[in-house]
Amino acid sequence: MTNSKVVVFRCNHEEYAISVEYVISIEKVEFTNRIPHLPDYVDGLTKNRGNLLPIMDLNKILYNQAANGEQSKVLILQVDDFTFGLKVLEAKEILDIPQDLVNEVGLVNYAATRYFTAVANLEQRMITFISPSILVDSLEGIKEIKQYMIKVKQQELEEEQNKS
Repeated sequence: MTNSKVVVFRCNHEEYAISVEYVISIEKVEFTNRIPHLPDYVDGLTKNRGNLLPIMDLNKILYNQAANGEQSKVLILQVDDFTFGLKVLEAKEILDIPQDLVNEVGLVNYAATRYFTAVANLEQRMITFISPSILVDSLEGIKEIKQYMIKVKQQELEEEQNKS
């Protein structure tokens, strides 16, 4: 039997998890450059290790409240060719959860919560699994944000080539 290795984090008073295969790093919340007219869930853009990334607030996505606090963290995630930051109230731990404690969620067919894929039922806690690829694809305006990020990367490459 295999285990699910996940990063566990908190939004509102609930615990959620994302598979480590999507997580590049966990960072402190740094300065974000707010961009007018972006969807409400986008905090803005920030540079991380030389790359420009959109920062999305998971608390705003799920609960319509900003994830502001001293323990707030940004999970840097890679989904296909799209890298972004997901701001959460607190990144708690990395867990190896036995597969027999993970139950598939029947809400996958419910369009508003398709990104909730499973629930881990541990002794003193329940952790809801989120699929970052389904989450990203479900967000309004994400196509335009992805296109903008591709354009920015192309401009950076062109500037780099012109310097050479």
